[in-house]
Amino acid sequence: MLEQRVAHLADTRTGLPIPDAPVFASAEDERRHRKQRLAAAIRLFGKYGFGEGISGHISVRDPEDPDLFWVNPFGVSFKRVTVADLICVDTHGVVVAGRHRVNPSAFAIHSQIHQRCPGADGIAHGHTAHSRALGALGRLLEPIDQEAAAFHDSQVLYDGYDGPAIGVEQGRDIADRISGNRAMLLRHHGLITVGGSLEEAMHWFFTYDSCAQVQLLANAAGPVKPMTERQAVLARDGFGDPQLAWFSFQPMWDEIVYEQPDLLDE
Repeated sequence: MLEQRVAHLADTRTGLPIPDAPVFASAEDERRHRKQRLAAAIRLFGKYGFGEGISGHISVRDPEDPDLFWVNPFGVSFKRVTVADLICVDTHGVVVAGRHRVNPSAFAIHSQIHQRCPGADGIAHGHTAHSRALGALGRLLEPIDQEAAAFHDSQVLYDGYDGPAIGVEQGRDIADRISGNRAMLLRHHGLITVGGSLEEAMHWFFTYDSCAQVQLLANAAGPVKPMTERQAVLARDGFGDPQLAWFSFQPMWDEIVYEQPDLLDE
């Protein structure tokens, strides 16, 4: 068995029967688990149309060496990535495991967030249509529903566009500004989400993108009435629970592995 689940339920603010995250007998077991989840996350990006040519990347910190992270390889389709394709990158941009090259943008952004945000074990970045549209307006999510409230006081707009993010200095600036938040909307660019696990970061990414779509549709239809501050905080305490976010990825994992089991090829 790769994992063992503890018997008790997680202590969440929702009070829902959510199991704890798995624990592992060794770092190697946990690494394999993280790599499998990463390959699944990349396939989910492909399935839901979050690919944009060579753009977009997802990473997870190595469980044994915090200075290393695993990420999708440069130029390999989201729809075809397997566990065997994943690469491990160090703080200097050297691929220390894997046969493919690293996307320069992935290194610039992910290396700096992993270094400067110790709690960010998972990072997702993509150029989705809804996040780009919202970013073009320079507007963050408003708490117009429960899902959007998960980002209440936990999102930031990055307005400092200076060309494609391929420089470490720009990656460092992004990392410093996303610190303490779970989402960053980049004007003229796309969306970044972070989490204490890859699963959490992925849930925030999918949720943010769908909330951006809802907000764009609602604003196009007429005046929108956001939640009050009290309502937004109450909704955030439930829908913004990190353990709920982690658990919400599990059905997506089951779905993509059932549909595309070849992603687990090592």
